Amino acid sequence: MSFLTIGHRGVMGVAPENTLRSFVLAERAGMDAIELDLHLSKDGALVVMHDADVDRTTDGAGPIAGKTLTELRELDAGDGERVPVFEEVLAAVRAPLQAEIKDVAAARALAAVLNERDLTGRVEVLSFHDEALAEIRGLVPGVRTALVADRRQDDVVERALAVGAGALVLNVRHLTLHTVERAHTAGLKVVGWVVNTQDDLRLARALRLDGATTDRPEIRRTGRFTA
Repeated sequence: MSFLTIGHRGVMGVAPENTLRSFVLAERAGMDAIELDLHLSKDGALVVMHDADVDRTTDGAGPIAGKTLTELRELDAGDGERVPVFEEVLAAVRAPLQAEIKDVAAARALAAVLNERDLTGRVEVLSFHDEALAEIRGLVPGVRTALVADRRQDDVVERALAVGAGALVLNVRHLTLHTVERAHTAGLKVVGWVVNTQDDLRLARALRLDGATTDRPEIRRTGRFTA
């Protein structure tokens, strides 16, 4: 089985995260898939940004949900980049995407786009929130989903199966071989995040992961040859 390398918010180690520049660079680096994060703006746009607030990644302040798309467009998302919406990412790159949603409202908005554009083959939906994954599975026939978890991993296999997810995306530093083996036995793929160094990569291989999410494009190259 090939080892997948997924660009984290594009390739945020070399470009402003969750920007079109970062996504284009991730595709040029040959990433197998590109991960991004979605929030809803005040007027319902699927905005690509990790945090609920714009403070950390732009020159603005305040919650995304309190701003219209026009207001968000006025912000600098790093090196002159603008805050993109999901539809712009679809047009900018052709790579498979992993779209992380934060709540049920975002699940419903994303479901509308996936159904309208027939994107179930290209877009996998990720979330820390079981209810968001359950919601989108009920709205989009055949959608692929993955449950994300950080420290709380003791029951992730059971949770993933309960919401019909096909994969787990887990913090590699809190991951055990026992969890990976249980997941594989249950038919789930396991991806580790964030894998940015050769030590991280060796750990991912030792854990027998199916792939890794990384900030660094060079991980894709070395990952092909690391035993």
